[in-house]
Amino acid sequence: MVLLGQHMYDNYAEALDDTVVCVMSRTDVNRLLLADARIAARITAILGRRLADLEQRLPDSVFKTVAQRVATTLTTLTSAQPPAGPLRPVGRHPQIALTHEQLAALAGTSRETCTKVLREYAEHGCSAWPAGASPSSTPSGSRTPPADVTHP
Repeated sequence: MVLLGQHMYDNYAEALDDTVVCVMSRTDVNRLLLADARIAARITAILGRRLADLEQRLPDSVFKTVAQRVATTLTTLTSAQPPAGPLRPVGRHPQIALTHEQLAALAGTSRETCTKVLREYAEHGCSAWPAGASPSSTPSGSRTPPADVTHP
C-alpha cells in the first residue's frame, strides 16, 4: 500500500489454506478509489482507527509497566471477542489464542518477560494456562491482580 504511505518492509504473510492472491497496480488502485467514494471513505476510516490505536500504544509503551501493558493487551484482545455471557467466578472465561511470543510483540516486550508476567498473573488467580494451550485471560473483578497492575 505504498500509495497510502504504507510499506511492507520485512513483513510477509503465509497462507494456511488454498489462497488466491490479487495484485493491483498503483493505477488500478487510483482508478478504484476515484470510481467509488465509499471505498475511499472506508479505507480512510480504517487508517484513522489504526492511527488512533498507535497514538494510544505510544504513551502506553512509555508510561506503563510491562505488567500493565500485558494486562491492557489481554483486555483489548478479550473485548474484541464476542461476549459469551457475563463473567462468573466458576464460569468459562474468554481465551486468547496467542503464543507468548505473539503476546509479547503486541505488548512491546520480550517473550521471557511476558511469560514471567503471565506466570505472576496465574499465581494471583488472574489468568490460567490450560494444559498444552495458550494462556487465557480472565479479567474478573473477583480476582486480585499483582500490585503493580492497575486497570487499563
